[in-house]
Amino acid sequence: MGTLHLLGVCLVFENSQVARSHDWDLVKLRMSETSRVAFGGRRAVPPNNSNAAEDDLPTLEPQGVVPRGVNLQEFLNVTSIHLFKERWDTNKVDHHTDKYENNKLIVRRGQPFYIQIDFNRPYDPRRDLFRVEYVIGRYPQENKGTYIPVPIVSELQSGKWGAKIVMREDRSVRLSVQSSPECIVGKFRMYVAVWTPYGIIRTSRNPETDTYILFNPWCEDDAVYLDNEKEREEYVLNDIGVIFYGEVNDIKTRSWSYGQFEDGILDTCLYVMDRAQMDLSGRGNPIKVSRVGSAMVNAKDDEGVLVGSWDNIYAYGVPPSAWTGSVDILLEYQSSENPVRYGQCWVFAGVFNTFLRCLGIPARIVTNYFSAHDNDANLQMDIFLEEDGNVNSKLTKDSVWNYHCWNEAWMTRPDLPVGFGGWQAVDSTPQENSDGMYRCGPASVQAIKHGHVCFQFDAPFVFAEVNSDLIYITAKKDGTHVVENVDATHIGKLIVTKQIGGDGMMDITDTYKFQEGQEEERLALETALMYGAKKPLSTEGVVKSRSKVDMDFEVENAVLGKDLKLTITFRNNSHNHYTITAYLSANITFYTGVSKAEFKKETFDVTLEPLSFKKEAVLIQAGEYMGQLLEQASLHFFVTARVNETRDVLAKQKSTVLTIPELIIKVRGAQVVGSDMIVTVEFTNPLKETLRNVWIHLDGPGITRPMRKMFREIRPNSTVQWEEVCRPWVSGPRKLIASMSSDSLRHVYGELDVQIQRRPAM
Repeated sequence: MGTLHLLGVCLVFENSQVARSHDWDLVKLRMSETSRVAFGGRRAVPPNNSNAAEDDLPTLEPQGVVPRGVNLQEFLNVTSIHLFKERWDTNKVDHHTDKYENNKLIVRRGQPFYIQIDFNRPYDPRRDLFRVEYVIGRYPQENKGTYIPVPIVSELQSGKWGAKIVMREDRSVRLSVQSSPECIVGKFRMYVAVWTPYGIIRTSRNPETDTYILFNPWCEDDAVYLDNEKEREEYVLNDIGVIFYGEVNDIKTRSWSYGQFEDGILDTCLYVMDRAQMDLSGRGNPIKVSRVGSAMVNAKDDEGVLVGSWDNIYAYGVPPSAWTGSVDILLEYQSSENPVRYGQCWVFAGVFNTFLRCLGIPARIVTNYFSAHDNDANLQMDIFLEEDGNVNSKLTKDSVWNYHCWNEAWMTRPDLPVGFGGWQAVDSTPQENSDGMYRCGPASVQAIKHGHVCFQFDAPFVFAEVNSDLIYITAKKDGTHVVENVDATHIGKLIVTKQIGGDGMMDITDTYKFQEGQEEERLALETALMYGAKKPLSTEGVVKSRSKVDMDFEVENAVLGKDLKLTITFRNNSHNHYTITAYLSANITFYTGVSKAEFKKETFDVTLEPLSFKKEAVLIQAGEYMGQLLEQASLHFFVTARVNETRDVLAKQKSTVLTIPELIIKVRGAQVVGSDMIVTVEFTNPLKETLRNVWIHLDGPGITRPMRKMFREIRPNSTVQWEEVCRPWVSGPRKLIASMSSDSLRHVYGELDVQIQRRPAM
């Protein structure tokens, strides 16, 4: 007769087989009962929102009084556990986790992996009962997915946890363990529990058996399943990316080290969710994980990873342009437990991409050229003009960013109607408040294209970023406003991302919007308006008769520190004689379109003969702009003109990004895993002024950890060199990335492609 005492209840079983059959229900009942705490007159479990926090499960759970002379250690006991967690082992290779610099077992959910358990004697399935258990957090509950007892089954079933014995040899048992494709993503503690007639013997807490479980784009049942291998290699496994910036007629690129496999990064990504106090039960849902990530990558309102700064003052941190990748930022955030200074949109996007790819969510960075920051998502950017054509800066509140970077994450959207899964726009740059926090998305790109802005999350804001109209409005002295011109093609001019398998640019504009003028484009806009996107009536039906005079202007390619020329062309398409008063405003601007300072203004009159054109050239001298340059050396030109005879107003605006000198990277020595090679970074100062407080950053995933070096000053036309010895640990195509920042010159980059060979076989 067996007697079990459980929480003050005495249960008597006539047969030990009966006791065995009730065993695990009692264990689970006991675990859930003992983990409950009473709060405010009701019974509840405290929040389970930390992967790092843990409570040990008891190694011995006696059930009843153990008779004298019975030694529980004489029953089946675990002597050791093998997880096959080396980089070359099947588990890591098959689960595409062999690149992680982490000596723990890392697997992807919904896919079998192997473990081996050694016992003190041969396992006999007729009389021995054991289970593998996975636990995460402090208050494990089976119904929350934080306590997972894995049943031993004869055959693994798709979509369910299970463990199948695939080998029995002497005292060892090898199991094929399969996790659920909906399993929580995080770091689990592993135990093996053995049943005896007198209670449970459980292995003690052993950090060496901790197991990370990640999202699985290779598993058809996973919400992030991606069916194209080349896309999986690019959007999950590629640890180096290309970010596009500049402006639409002068697109510039820079490489970014995502470093999602670097030592400590996986733990930091889990720490980010812990800092957000995200409930563990929601961490298997990519919708929730990406939304929390979009809030936590910026520090606004939640002590997240990065502090944003757009004021060109970075005295207490690193200028955004100096970062070469995400690794330094994430590791500093975890070690200091404080937000890192500073970031701008491409830095937020780079770090967020690391977070998503590291956890197994396919992700990419996209750049939208002429991106509307429309505060009230009313689908229009209002540029107010004075009656003489000058821009009224007090009334003009909306801004058009030269470019804006955000992320896309790939997932199903079971919360939306069929057809809106796939790429989701997620943005961690703190622009607007969403449900009380600075975050954006996930918003279905397909829903944005078709105007279905009613579907969560934040679709109206993203729709406005790529679809707003540019409205030129004259603010008259009597207080009335007159719409002069509507430019429906300026915003969302080009949306791009890195091409698959290469460093080139892939145009994805048509995934966000239909071509201007198409019937589908008009229908998408009407759908967005129907679903609540606001558009003031003042611009509805405004169709001004087209002026008989056209105006355009070109800015020649400009090199930092050199003069440049701007050419304005006026064309008279009529048989009439016209006189024109034109106004040029040249500004130093942030890439967000916000003006810092006007460095040149000029008014001039033009006389146009019938059916003729005339060009006006304006010289911009280097001395006019050099003293006030910002982070990205961006100049913005605004030209307005009034045809005096017809009172028509013509308006055009363009930006140019100055060409900046580059860093030169050279390598010498064997480019082989485990062998020393010498990396040299070189820079020549082309300016007429001395650069002071110069920092050069160097990064190269798989070749070197991020490092930096300071030079007090670099005199005009002088060259500095920095040499470092590096020992690569990853073979294949790699990239060295360098950046330079100083008090007066930033956004200086250099990169070098290198092919690292495998270590020769001995």
